[in-house]
Amino acid sequence: MIRLTVSRRSLRQACVVVLAGSLFGCQSKSTEPTAQQSAQQSAQPTPEASAQEAAAADPKGAAPEGSDPRTYGEPLELREAIDLAELLRSPGAHEGQTVLVEGLVRRACSAKGCWLELATSAAPDAPGCRVTFKDYGFFVPTDSAGATARVQGVVQVTEVGSHHVEHLEGEGATFENKKSDGTATELRVVATGVELRRS
Repeated sequence: MIRLTVSRRSLRQACVVVLAGSLFGCQSKSTEPTAQQSAQQSAQPTPEASAQEAAAADPKGAAPEGSDPRTYGEPLELREAIDLAELLRSPGAHEGQTVLVEGLVRRACSAKGCWLELATSAAPDAPGCRVTFKDYGFFVPTDSAGATARVQGVVQVTEVGSHHVEHLEGEGATFENKKSDGTATELRVVATGVELRRS
């Protein structure tokens, strides 16, 4: 009889301890990260992430003023740049060649950054050309206007159809050689890589 009473009392005390422990355990926070937290932490860019990885994480973000240039697409391999004004004066002399050229970004595609206009200066009427990206393989930030760009790619002189001219104008493009039928002859550089720098 005494043993049974003790057993019930012990059982009650054990239940109280278990209940208190489970209530306390729900309120305490584990210091060990869960598998999901670990995966999220490893997915975040580290300080050592390259500029291209940072750009991919934030495709709209342009490089801050005075920072190192950000590279989009492949790294630039050519070292000697040709003069943009010379390219614009004699595009036929460079057609089909891979060149490195530098200029000011006058504007970029407002939809997703799938092209930019490279100009000799910030003047609205400064001569320039369009830069597109090989195989639609990368984009630049939509807020790239005003940045200095170094572009490596192949020079093309091409006829742009009226529908495509209209489409590009809808994204903010301009055409210096637009014809009355809506088509345009355009000098472009089909880039494999672009470096952007804010001065």
